[in-house]
Amino acid sequence: MRRGTPGFVGERLREAREVRGLTIVALSELVDVVSHQAISQYEHGRSSPSAEVVRALGNALNVPHDFFLRPSRQSTRGTVFYRSMSSATKSARTRAERRVDWLRDLTEVIDQHVTLPAVNIPVLDLPSDPLLISDDEIEDAADRLRSHWGLGEAPVSNVVLFLESQGVILARDHLMAESLDSLSVWPDGDRPYMVVGVDKGTPVRWRFDAAHELGHLLFHRHVDQTTLARKELFKRVESQAHRFAGAFLLPLGPFSDDLFGASLDAFEAIKPKWKVSMSMMITRARHAGMISDETRRRLMINLGRKGYRRNEPYDDTMEAEHPRLLRRSVELILESGAMTPADLEDSVSLPISDIETLTGIDRGYLERFAPVTLGQMDRPAGGHQHNVVVLSERRR
Repeated sequence: MRRGTPGFVGERLREAREVRGLTIVALSELVDVVSHQAISQYEHGRSSPSAEVVRALGNALNVPHDFFLRPSRQSTRGTVFYRSMSSATKSARTRAERRVDWLRDLTEVIDQHVTLPAVNIPVLDLPSDPLLISDDEIEDAADRLRSHWGLGEAPVSNVVLFLESQGVILARDHLMAESLDSLSVWPDGDRPYMVVGVDKGTPVRWRFDAAHELGHLLFHRHVDQTTLARKELFKRVESQAHRFAGAFLLPLGPFSDDLFGASLDAFEAIKPKWKVSMSMMITRARHAGMISDETRRRLMINLGRKGYRRNEPYDDTMEAEHPRLLRRSVELILESGAMTPADLEDSVSLPISDIETLTGIDRGYLERFAPVTLGQMDRPAGGHQHNVVVLSERRR
């Protein structure tokens, strides 16, 4: 009689399978030593695989074998918001949500060793029902948030780094779906998390995605997942986050002062300053009453004629905004000797490749890492640093 593996958690097998975007049948074909019916039994906790099968499953899913021995998740994820198309499949959304879970696992470990920035996102006095939030209230919220953060009316130099400085955990990841752009979640008792998808898009698009998710954190944190499933509400919250992102990135006063005409040349001229796509600036100008519907329609037609719907001027030269908070935190932990790469891998039972992707660490860094003294650590020279992290006193 074959014996199972003590402590095997079927939920973890399902989690790893969903992260890899595999069906049960596809996984059974990869493993080739067990049927899809058996895998279904494992996932539902009705039976336990042998050690040989556990090794095969771990190899097929590229996770350490002890990943399947980790306890079931106890904390709730909270409502997940997406910048997405309606065609996004359930499997694509599930995979993205599981990646956020892994990001939270990593953050919890990192938070034990460094002091991360405190969450500084104000609670705004707005209707709890998104259907009751007006466009004027969205515009006012963008102004109030800029005032709260002391941003004035100047362009935000780096949206990603600034959000990290306000306590948001942000990652860039391949969401493996053309229909998904980004997602965010703010679990109760935890900090907010964002993932910006880089499967497609441009630096200005990814920057806008981050601002879009910020709108969800401000306006929709307490909307439950069931309510969000209503088509009318989903469409409305997406529209609100979109409008907020435009108002936050393009404050009306200076933006209107910079726009010297209602032509593509005029929008192209100010794009390097504001780091927002021409198409979004056209939409913002229409929302603000700076141009008419007819002018907006004409400008969008001209964008298409010039081929700018896919690739606008400056898209190939602007630098993408990369998160630094988790990357620098991990580097500091390793360089201080608080953990080794093996310790980090064991603490979350995730492969090095996923840890590097979710934290933004350069590929191969953890495998090549060699201890150095604190005096040898590289320190960025010059420039304002938004996301400084320090070793936690309790872990020094």
